[in-house]
Amino acid sequence: MAEQKMAGTDRRDYLLKVLNQATEPLTGNALAKKTGVSRQVIVQDISLLKATGEQIMATSQGYLLLKHTKNDRTFKRLIVCQHTPEETAEELYLMVDQGVMVRNVVIEHPVYGDLEAMLMLKDRHDVNEFLTKIKTTNAPYLAELTDGVHIHTLESDREEKIESCIDALEARGLIFHSES
Repeated sequence: MAEQKMAGTDRRDYLLKVLNQATEPLTGNALAKKTGVSRQVIVQDISLLKATGEQIMATSQGYLLLKHTKNDRTFKRLIVCQHTPEETAEELYLMVDQGVMVRNVVIEHPVYGDLEAMLMLKDRHDVNEFLTKIKTTNAPYLAELTDGVHIHTLESDREEKIESCIDALEARGLIFHSES
């Protein structure tokens, strides 16, 4: 049951509070139920909060408020992959199975430039949810616009995990190699 509808400013303050306390992404539908408004109003509120400088990220699982800590020991690496849509599940499973989070996917579009989608996939459950959303919405993978070439930002608490991930992707032929 939806709670009573909140006024705009109060609702946005509440959204920030809820997102700040969240340890997992929160969907627009869940936030809409909590505030008594439609999901579209939440999308608009999130856009307004982003415009004021709030670091809110929309992922395939929902919204996250980015929190930075001084002792953040996260290792990051950009990798370029190329594969067919049918190999996407294998690629993503290989990465998360090595203890690596797949932060995003980026393609270079000939008209729009870099297009980025935040994924934030950290385990097989997240990958399965992402793959299910792609299938049920009949949405194409971004990489389908670029003959399968795309970039991922990988994150891990240990650099060795990223190296192991790259080795696994290389062994399966999923790393992009220029023909020149």
